[in-house]
Amino acid sequence: MNLVPHLECFVAVAEESHFGRAAARLGMAQPPLSQRIQRLERELGVRLFERSSRRVTITEAGTLLLAQARELLAGSEAFMATARRIRDGETGLLRAALTPDIAGETVAALLTEFQRRHLGLELELLELTTAQQLAGLAAHDLDVGIVHHPCDVSGLELGPVLRRELGVLLPRTATAAELDEVPLSALAGYDLILFPRADAPALYDDLLTACARNGFTPAAVRHGQGSSFVHGLLLSADAVAFGPRDTRPEQVHGRHPDSGVVWRPLAGAPLAWRHSVAWSKGRGDAAVNAFTEAATHALRTTADATSDVPSRPLYLRPASEFWL
Repeated sequence: MNLVPHLECFVAVAEESHFGRAAARLGMAQPPLSQRIQRLERELGVRLFERSSRRVTITEAGTLLLAQARELLAGSEAFMATARRIRDGETGLLRAALTPDIAGETVAALLTEFQRRHLGLELELLELTTAQQLAGLAAHDLDVGIVHHPCDVSGLELGPVLRRELGVLLPRTATAAELDEVPLSALAGYDLILFPRADAPALYDDLLTACARNGFTPAAVRHGQGSSFVHGLLLSADAVAFGPRDTRPEQVHGRHPDSGVVWRPLAGAPLAWRHSVAWSKGRGDAAVNAFTEAATHALRTTADATSDVPSRPLYLRPASEFWL
């Protein structure tokens, strides 16, 4: 038995003391109303009303149950209202993730824009690699994330694919630092600082291939990820690293540009990050849409991201090979 409509009938009859008026209030015919009251009485095992040809009187048992019936109906309405707000992305918890290369200014802009759109929604924001995000999306431990391409996007829906061109971080004393734009070939003789290959074999290989194609074969490859650690390697060794414009030393570390490391664009823009918001198919809602819009806006306005038309499929490589 669906209890809620039966309790609605019970409360209406109790308050109207008349089946006809109760039926009109509920927008239904009187016979179905009487049938619901009778069934409720059978289910409860108590008589709720004394009926006569002229009036309906609530019984002592009915009086004792009336207050709880009203509380149950109020709770049911509150429950449904909360469910509607969650469905419409107006409340609840959204579990989201960003890749570690997203700069602090972009994170702050994303949070501000998202909260402006959804004041009643709690956002749990994590820092995860693309591989970790895809695993979380598959396990439904994550609702939405910003992933880097190419990666295995089967079972996912994607927001706009954005491109962030990479420049080079290098010691201020390097000859190439005097150039407004640095050809990759001008980096010959320097070591290259990259993330460990096991973290992103496809990206790792693609970067080295692009470097070789453009005249730069690193003297050695050093591994590091944290911005402070990489900065230290740049200052203490003849090494360079790649990063988008928002990884300029003065932005990342709050340092004056003469801190010993500079960022320069690469001539011809041969390298870029490509990424988008991703979520599991069929699990998008108003909250996911709001996150997608906030993330896209933040990347465009704070990280110089532009729309990208992929030259090859985003699903080109299997799930074991990701762009971080």
